[in-house]
Amino acid sequence: MALDYCVDTVKTLQEQLRHKELFRPMRIDRFEPGQELSYAVQAVGQEAEARVSLTVDRFVGGGFAGQVYRVTIKAVEGDAVTGLDVGTSCAMKIMIPPSRFSKLFRDALYWIGFQGPFQLQVNPTAARAGALWQKFIRRAAQLRFGDEASVVDIHATFVDQQLGSCGELSEWVEGRTWLLEVDDRLDLLARWCRGKAVNEALLSSYEYRAKHAFMHRFVELLHDMGAHEFARQYEWSTCKSQPNCLKRKDSGDDPNQGLTAVDFRAGLVLLPYLPMSPGDFKLIGKGVARGSLVQFDRGNLDTLKSFMESHAQAFSDMQEQFVELQAAEEIYRNSLPDVTHNGLRLLYSDTLLPTIVDSAVTGWRVRNLLDDSGETKLRQSCTKTFLFCLLGMIPFLGRGLRKCMGRADWRKHYQAILSSGTYLKKALHAKAIENIIKWHRAGRVTATRARHLAEHTPAYLCHLPLSLLPAGLHHLLTDAAYAKARLSDLCIRPLRLYFNGPLREQWLRDMVAEGQNKHMLTDEDAQTILEQINEPFIQKYLKSLAVHVCTLPVTQVVSVAVALWYKVSNQLTWSEAWGQMLLILAAFQVVPISPGSICRGLYVLYLVIRERNFKDYNIAVFLGFFKYVGYLAFPIQMTHHYPALARFMAGHWATEAVHIVPVFGERGALLEHWVFNLFYNWPLTIRKRMHQRAQIRAQQKPRYWHVLACSLLMGATLGFADKLWRDKTKILSVSVLTSVDKAALGDTEQLSAPEWADRLKLAKPERRFMLKMANRAGFDKTEQVPMPGMMERIGLNKTGHLPSLKDMWWLIIGVGLAGGALVTLGCRGATLGQRIISSTLAGVLSAGAYTYATVAIAASAQIPPDHLWAVGIWRVFLLVILAVIGTMITEIQLPYREP
Repeated sequence: MALDYCVDTVKTLQEQLRHKELFRPMRIDRFEPGQELSYAVQAVGQEAEARVSLTVDRFVGGGFAGQVYRVTIKAVEGDAVTGLDVGTSCAMKIMIPPSRFSKLFRDALYWIGFQGPFQLQVNPTAARAGALWQKFIRRAAQLRFGDEASVVDIHATFVDQQLGSCGELSEWVEGRTWLLEVDDRLDLLARWCRGKAVNEALLSSYEYRAKHAFMHRFVELLHDMGAHEFARQYEWSTCKSQPNCLKRKDSGDDPNQGLTAVDFRAGLVLLPYLPMSPGDFKLIGKGVARGSLVQFDRGNLDTLKSFMESHAQAFSDMQEQFVELQAAEEIYRNSLPDVTHNGLRLLYSDTLLPTIVDSAVTGWRVRNLLDDSGETKLRQSCTKTFLFCLLGMIPFLGRGLRKCMGRADWRKHYQAILSSGTYLKKALHAKAIENIIKWHRAGRVTATRARHLAEHTPAYLCHLPLSLLPAGLHHLLTDAAYAKARLSDLCIRPLRLYFNGPLREQWLRDMVAEGQNKHMLTDEDAQTILEQINEPFIQKYLKSLAVHVCTLPVTQVVSVAVALWYKVSNQLTWSEAWGQMLLILAAFQVVPISPGSICRGLYVLYLVIRERNFKDYNIAVFLGFFKYVGYLAFPIQMTHHYPALARFMAGHWATEAVHIVPVFGERGALLEHWVFNLFYNWPLTIRKRMHQRAQIRAQQKPRYWHVLACSLLMGATLGFADKLWRDKTKILSVSVLTSVDKAALGDTEQLSAPEWADRLKLAKPERRFMLKMANRAGFDKTEQVPMPGMMERIGLNKTGHLPSLKDMWWLIIGVGLAGGALVTLGCRGATLGQRIISSTLAGVLSAGAYTYATVAIAASAQIPPDHLWAVGIWRVFLLVILAVIGTMITEIQLPYREP
């Protein structure tokens, strides 16, 4: 959904639709700010019905469960409804997603699970049952947390005839998810989250811990009172439940105050064979144990009744609501076949089928597939109801046929299309305008172009095929000004940022303003950043950030160039090369070090050398070489001198990147916090650990004699592995040669390597060995040669073979990492730099010892070693890198000890 679309343009286009005076109603996907609505509502928790008029203030968002608005109550006619006073702001949720894909996906899963339409949208009784459950949960929360406000209040339910869905009005909570807090003791936080004893005086992440504790306690409460499947909305381990709990903005700075559960409407069914989050595996197991194979929003009324009886005084005024809930639940659960819960009841129950039929007709009426007359006809005739149900199963045409059968206005509309060319033209133009409204909201076309397309049908038809493309690409291909601006942002603006100081300052000011609007930055921090903006050190970092922005397209350009080079150099057609080219492009996206990250890292290294200043770049010089993480190198580097700016920059870059992830990337979800911790708090934790260890080591004497011992151990381990490999291949070679001798093969018969292996009837180990040696010798799988020629090229002999680096890669990695860890663990008082030098030396010495062992084994077995110098150089290169990595990993993972 585009954030900057023009509401006035949408309203203007909708007004044009009204002027068309079509017989059918206008298609509406969502409401616009300022729109006035009126609903007949039924209060929740009291016997009251009223006509409520309200104004839409703004669209808050939408997911699988539905779309949410902030609305203001303008008038109430009829009974007084608690919470719906004139002038009050409320949250309005309508149970239909604004996205067509979200609706199709949601409804498909629901149909698989329960064999029927999404009940919260189409069944007012189901929506009523969920609202009543929320009332009981709110009262139980008062017992557990001492405040009913810890659960959002729900006021009324209604049916929206324009969107074709049930809806609800509830308390508007002005709140936020959480602050991304600075924490240099993530090791303690991890232990706290696992329930281990820690010194809480040393813990930070106050809001994170408060929400973690609240949601766990809330889940326990929901299970205690029987709301088992409602608890899924607050299970921490699903990694997407955290935004369902908000902290009220008027609750002060205490992180434990004002936490409120705000969402109790699940969007997606949890199927036993389709877990969609890490926590779903546990939930599926618990559901199966309860006898609930498919989970959505089912509660246990017996458990709720027992809970009420054990707290009789607190629930003394809710007995009538419990009776209503029992009746609503019975209708709701009997409105669907739901074979996993109802079993075969449909075959023998006297009440299940009539309830399903009655609820189906109600659902069709709610979805605007029936008018009053059509509903009456279906309720009077089982045959027509059955026919109406069958029509919906016809692909593509089913919905239209249902409307013809169930609504007089749609019948009149289709009749006019078939009988009048003028009306057909108006109908097609109206459909085009409806599509243009969707395009504009999605950011496919600007307001000006949307108005133009609505008036020029040929231009609209040119855009129609492009609407199948992603919104951004559609906009790029059809708007030259937009394309120019985007290309300028990618190619020209970074260069301007590098050379233009005032532009860099304005860039930062704009980001600060955006951070304040998104509540990622406090006013105090914003003021601090703006006061520091002219300091020379800040300017240096901003310039470096501009260089990082310049490197954004490098990897993409190089990856495309390499893919094209591969196609041209191998003389492939597009149909032959596209698969390999896609693999090349994908590989560039997942490798940890890319051409762009190399450019960033080399720039930081250039600054270190030019300024002879390692201290001020000690984090960025390492992180800069890594993909994705490197973009945060300078924000993290600024932590010590400019914590407010560093905190904001890390939060801004990291969270904006993670928000592109569907569902799990939602603002306030656990993935956002994990990414922030990874890119911001974890480096601080590592730095603190290293500083503390440096203080301890300063009191100890360095030790280096063990480096030689570790090197010899590494070389001996790899050399011994070579000897074992040679002995094994000797046995296999003898076995293959014996099979060749027994077969008495001729010199003229030519077969491929796999065919020769079949002809010799080799056992699995010998066959695998022979094919591997053939592959190493450069044999193609289809190349046919006589056996003597193959034996000569493969080099089979009775002395065996030595392994290559590819054969021993897993052992080399393990020995290299372990050797680096042993070196740093034995260095005692050595500094980090001295430890890295020691591990480098250990890598060189171990490679030399390994190569010497290889030469000795080859000499004793009379095996000529292939390319010994090249192999030795590769061993030095690999073991040095692995030993240094092992040292760094060990230094990072060493536990923190309190001074």
